[in-house]
Amino acid sequence: MMDRHVLITGGAGYIGSMLVSELLRANYKVTVLDHLLFGGEGIVPFLHHPNFHFVKTDVTESRAVRDSLKRDWQKPDTVIHLAAIVGFPACQAVGKQVAWKYNVEATKMVYGQAFDLGVERFVFASTYSNYGLSEDGKPVTEESPLNPQSLYAETKIASEEFLLAQKNTVCAPLLFRFATLYGISPRTRFDLIVNQFVLQAFTRRELIIYQRGYSRSFVHIYDVARGVMLGIEAEKEKVRGQVFNLGAENGNYSKNDIVNFILRRMPETMVEYKDLTFGGDMRDITVSFDKIKRALGFDTTLTVDDGVREVLFALKSGLIRNPTDDRYRNAQFIVQ
Repeated sequence: MMDRHVLITGGAGYIGSMLVSELLRANYKVTVLDHLLFGGEGIVPFLHHPNFHFVKTDVTESRAVRDSLKRDWQKPDTVIHLAAIVGFPACQAVGKQVAWKYNVEATKMVYGQAFDLGVERFVFASTYSNYGLSEDGKPVTEESPLNPQSLYAETKIASEEFLLAQKNTVCAPLLFRFATLYGISPRTRFDLIVNQFVLQAFTRRELIIYQRGYSRSFVHIYDVARGVMLGIEAEKEKVRGQVFNLGAENGNYSKNDIVNFILRRMPETMVEYKDLTFGGDMRDITVSFDKIKRALGFDTTLTVDDGVREVLFALKSGLIRNPTDDRYRNAQFIVQ
């Protein structure tokens, strides 16, 4: 069998660094392109690995992918496009023009280069926030109408529309709409609900919660890496032009549920609820994951309770020494 080679944009980030680790473990060759906006510590352990290649570059450059390829490796058979300005607060902070450049124009540019190189599949990281609010209260499926509540979701939907229009080309797109992530990765984030709540309860002994009854869907970072790998290992025609919600039914929780998981481990935490209405990410939905389970046999291995325990352990033991450092968050403005 020919060497399998995966190129990942944004490979030093929260998802990327975990994915690199799993791909190397499965004997893939891995090329990472990253601008290192949040540093590169997440991929430092892989530098010695003979199957790892890193290039610092900006994916909005027209030849970023082509110029990053290692001359003595075969071309990648898969490109996983993770590089983006991720999350509603980060996109709000930079504004529409910049968000569109990095999240939509860059997707078109990376896809165009992958197509020209003859790459066989193109995996795109999207989000379940594309659904916005559930109209009838039923779990949203991949066929549900998209109702973006944020600039971030608008950029992801625009990229999805572009990619799905290419589904009959040589370079087959595969789209994953991730649930809200949690857990520790080589480049951990503390601006995601579960991780953020654990950090605040641990450091301040208090939690201030907005939109208390809102439901969200959660998935561990390790399970996301596993799901993406199932997608790149599946038969190409089985996943060509497909959209998959990535998560599991047992990850559908309200914010109150998450608070209760934290109180079980840190019962001394004071909890304060505040009403807040703001123009932004007002998701209140339950998500169906039937499709990914049926098509790829995917199910999660870790629960939110596992994630709370893991993040708390990383903080208590000092594995992560300065968790409030800017490099552990994509934006300063966080709504709980």
